Amino acid sequence: MPISTSSDIVQMILQSGPMVRFVLLLLLFFSVASWTIIFTKYRLIRKAEKESARFLDLFWSRASLSKAFSASKELRYTPLARVFRVAYGELKKVNKQQSPSPDVEKEKGTTPNHDVATVDNIKRALRRAVNTELTTLTKALPFLATTGNTTPFIGLFGTVWGIMNAFRGIGLMGSASLAVVAPGISEALIATAAGLAAAIPAVVAYNYFSNKVHVLESEMHNFSADFLNLLERQLIIRKGSREHGTG
Repeated sequence: MPISTSSDIVQMILQSGPMVRFVLLLLLFFSVASWTIIFTKYRLIRKAEKESARFLDLFWSRASLSKAFSASKELRYTPLARVFRVAYGELKKVNKQQSPSPDVEKEKGTTPNHDVATVDNIKRALRRAVNTELTTLTKALPFLATTGNTTPFIGLFGTVWGIMNAFRGIGLMGSASLAVVAPGISEALIATAAGLAAAIPAVVAYNYFSNKVHVLESEMHNFSADFLNLLERQLIIRKGSREHGTG
């Protein structure tokens, strides 16, 4: 019975009109593209989640920022590590202009104005890095949203077109029996079924990935705040040491 049903569906597709076939091909494109995005995105986000947890353990267990930076290079999928590397690179660049050492805890002889400028530069670098990572994480998600919103209507268009042709055929034949009406309507309804088959996984996946991206975004913002607090604490400690030394 299932084999017969499958063969009947294939036969209906092959016997459908040119417009319905075009609609089905369009829906097939949306479906294949959506599933490709779903599998790719699921793999990347799973790796990002696992490596993010590893990075946080790694970052807080290292004695210096330079050691955390070196260790974070092994983590390629977590956005947290990339955000940190951008911020550390900005910190190193600023300190290179003012002092020979890139590590906050090793900096000597800087001024309060330099400290404020350093924090502002790191803050801007973190904001840019987070925005860049969000753009990467949400890439291709709008296609899933478009698929979920449009494919039911594309399928409905194919159904309406098929029913129009079916009733036109009925008018030409002058017969309205079930045997005449049913094949044309069943062929037309395939387009609606195909539209729903493409839309439902896309909508589910879009909601799932949007939630995951939101969690990763919160982690990036939390890490940025923690990193800035760590930087400011070290600057305050350094300032106190400098004042104590001069006093």
